Amino acid sequence: MTDTTDTVAGPLQGVRVIDLSTVVMGPYAAQILGDLGADVIKIESPSDTVRNGHYRTTPGMTPLNLNVNRNKRSVALNLKDDTDRERALRLIDTADVLITNMRPGALHRLGLSYDDIAARNPGLVYAHAQGFRSDSDRAGNAAYDETVQAASGLVDIADRALGEPVYLPTIIGDKVSSLTIAYSVLAALLHRNNTGQGQLIEIPMTDTLIAFNLVEHLAGHTHVPETGPTGFALSMLKGHKAVRTKDGLACVMPYNPHNYRDFFTAAGRPDLAEDPRVSGDAIDSADHEDLAALLETCAPALTTEEWAEVCAKHSIPMAPVLELDRAHDDPYVRDGHLLDTAEHPTEGTVRTIGIPLRFSATPGSIRRLAPVAGQDTEGVLAELDAISR
Repeated sequence: MTDTTDTVAGPLQGVRVIDLSTVVMGPYAAQILGDLGADVIKIESPSDTVRNGHYRTTPGMTPLNLNVNRNKRSVALNLKDDTDRERALRLIDTADVLITNMRPGALHRLGLSYDDIAARNPGLVYAHAQGFRSDSDRAGNAAYDETVQAASGLVDIADRALGEPVYLPTIIGDKVSSLTIAYSVLAALLHRNNTGQGQLIEIPMTDTLIAFNLVEHLAGHTHVPETGPTGFALSMLKGHKAVRTKDGLACVMPYNPHNYRDFFTAAGRPDLAEDPRVSGDAIDSADHEDLAALLETCAPALTTEEWAEVCAKHSIPMAPVLELDRAHDDPYVRDGHLLDTAEHPTEGTVRTIGIPLRFSATPGSIRRLAPVAGQDTEGVLAELDAISR
């Protein structure tokens, strides 16, 4: 059972974050800062799509909302109303960090652009996430994870490797950008603590995912003139996939000839263990595809658990495929408190995604589960009035 006591803990204790963002990218970044101890106040949009969806008990309390808005207080303000907008500005005056993914035009119309805010709170770290760079011809374009996957080259890689221009079945653009927001905010806070100077950080999703994608996939285009095509060879291999064992699925990844010889021997194929392709000191790249096919053919010889024992004994990289529907029963997940349960005030017993980081001196914590929209408005505004007196 997750402890959700209202105590403050974590390395960001004393840092106040205003979350003026919607959907996943900004909210998830703000939640990470909240998990690390920051006081996060979410200024709720009246139409945040993250509150629309299935599997909810209370209106607006969708699984996605529960997973990106914990450790926050929710304040419902209509930014088009002059009184509410002034309340939002007063809240931002008290903050160390502002995270927003509103489009630049809307921010300017509302008087919430960086220049507007910095005039009131020059020490603020202002993180603005958007689909494309503000100085590009796409600056005002709408951006969704799929468009960013396309614009970053991920769809091209999928098309070349799989023969289909599929989108990755995860909102990778949003989540990678969330992590980028979080680390850039921490760097800017360190700079501010050293100099007293706040600053604007721009996090374009497309640029972020292009950089992320090209770490390995720039490949033969790293040099000029090019020495080969783009695309990381191992990831692009036909047959680069998990294999079916006697009773399930597993990732089994022999990386050298010795690994392959041990694998084939355990599979009852000593003839393949003597194959010339696995007899040397290294695997020829031309043989990778054929060896992947043999791997798939031999894997059903043993159960997943038996392969785990063999691979551990012979230092062959291996992992069972985690079935998400059974993840809460998986010993690794359970022992790492990655899907503990907690009692939510409106939703009853819910599973909470654990904090994956471990700090020896300042651990993060789940102090508040995701709030109902606007549930903290009265309390937060009362605090604001008390500060003003």
